Amino acid sequence: MKELKASKTFEVRFSEVDSMRIVWHGSYPLYFEDAREAFGKKYGLEYMTMLHNGFTAPLVDLSFHYHKPLIYGMTPRIDIIYHPTDAAKLKFTYEIRDSDTDELLASGESTQVFLNAETNELMWEYPSYVEEWKKKWLND
Repeated sequence: MKELKASKTFEVRFSEVDSMRIVWHGSYPLYFEDAREAFGKKYGLEYMTMLHNGFTAPLVDLSFHYHKPLIYGMTPRIDIIYHPTDAAKLKFTYEIRDSDTDELLASGESTQVFLNAETNELMWEYPSYVEEWKKKWLND
């Protein structure tokens, strides 16, 4: 099975830092969301595609680990990797790295489940369009 990975470079903005110029912890979920959107765009798994197919994919677990501070004005890169599971969920890991040195600054993971968009019922099996997506992208 091949690895599905996407990357995105971003600039640490003034509105994302505290008085010490260090990124506030509440900004990390937004960076991870930007990475999930970049992944979806690259591999055809956008949120609107899910919704048009009758499903949503809310987060049920999110964690991040700080290794070194992100500072105002930095332009780090975030890498996102998809991890296939047998259960009907989307699992990703993230690494935020210094674009110049490739030093690891932060890492994390997330899990999303599928809900029926109309009833908000939890899906115990992958939606059929996700099964087709997996066949397209994960099989050689």
